[in-house]
Amino acid sequence: MTKHMILNAFETNAPGFMPPGQWTHPQDESFNYTTLEHWAKLARLLERGKFDGIFLADVLGILDIYGGNADAALKAGAWTPAHDPMMLIPAMAMVTTNLGFGVTGNLSYEEPFLFARRMSTLDHLTGGRVGWNIVTGYLDSAAKALGRSAQLPHDERYVAAEEFMDVMYKLWEGSWEDGAVVRDREARMYADPAKVHTVHHHGKYYDMDAMHRCEPSPQRTPVLYQAGSSTAGRAFAAKHCECIFVAGTSQADARSISDDIRRRAAEAGRDPADIRIIIDGVVVVGETEAAAQALLAEHQRYLIPEGSLVMISAGMGVDLSKGDLDAPLGPVKSQANQSATEALTRRDDVWTPRRIANHLHAGRGATIVGSPTQVADEMEEWIDKAGIDGFNLSNGFRFRTMENFVDMVVPELQRRDVFKRDYAPGTLREKLRTKPGARLPESHPASGYRR
Repeated sequence: MTKHMILNAFETNAPGFMPPGQWTHPQDESFNYTTLEHWAKLARLLERGKFDGIFLADVLGILDIYGGNADAALKAGAWTPAHDPMMLIPAMAMVTTNLGFGVTGNLSYEEPFLFARRMSTLDHLTGGRVGWNIVTGYLDSAAKALGRSAQLPHDERYVAAEEFMDVMYKLWEGSWEDGAVVRDREARMYADPAKVHTVHHHGKYYDMDAMHRCEPSPQRTPVLYQAGSSTAGRAFAAKHCECIFVAGTSQADARSISDDIRRRAAEAGRDPADIRIIIDGVVVVGETEAAAQALLAEHQRYLIPEGSLVMISAGMGVDLSKGDLDAPLGPVKSQANQSATEALTRRDDVWTPRRIANHLHAGRGATIVGSPTQVADEMEEWIDKAGIDGFNLSNGFRFRTMENFVDMVVPELQRRDVFKRDYAPGTLREKLRTKPGARLPESHPASGYRR
């Protein structure tokens, strides 16, 4: 069977993300992000294009590293303001049948019991189409918003994350046995008490004695996403995650990261084939190469350079408003997003603040420009040479960029049989893995918590 690439739309419940400033275009629809119809329209478009899912990024804190305050973030609309992405999922699920929903949940500031309940509810409401993007956060402003003086050190956040996952698996996989829900009207018994168990967890970071409040959802544990490419992040992803987002700025970068993650997964006893690696990207497509280049120039005219610096400053934990705009970025020690820092300071690709400011995707991943044939060629090249499985595509001008991709590029990819013509049946996990079974495989550590 031909292996088909994975396509996700990369979105935030905000007026702007990557590339920042596109909301200033007179035809852009980002101002409608506060309405349900806006998100329903996007969901219908993505399902028409057979996208695997919509990936909803999120941060809890304000982006206040650049310039030492939030002024530039507010002016540029750079991930500011940002509303709760989880609220969008039921509305989008209501108007679609197959589209998946990956949503960010920051475990550093969640109570495990409440978060497990919320995700199980979403898995029920979507019919098993939800995934969790596991993040530990990178903003001190988020820590302060939640009543803490600062966030935990980077690597300790992953130590705490391991314990959080332990509690999640106990709740999702171990609290309710298979067959616990009987719904026997004659016996007047909804669930068999002998098959529902209290979870006892007393650790360094979390303390709990509770039954999971939800009956088992279609997937039990949602599809597990993760976007950390730091050393600690890769180790965590290789052990737990099914879809891993990387921010390689070159095919060689992405290949190095993907090979390392799959090697680590094999060492952890998992099947590397169960892991999907996806790179961030922007596609600008036109009927011809000249039309695509003209559209790229249009994108660049509406780009807010300072907005890019706001976002990268927050990611790196470094104020890029200071110093030489043309000086190459060097290694930085911070407790912020080490994946972003590593991607922008590798020696095989020189990034300066000015280059970041004027780059359509702010140095995060692939920027592909051309006719449908040229775009498809380059996407296939990334799949082959970077060792990845698919793309997380930013929208650019909402929704024209995605409409162009669905109408022009998707048919070309389908003609080449590198992208599906229709959805596989089953849950999001089954669609992504194309294997039977809605639950995590036996090789995954979650299986050890089942009764």
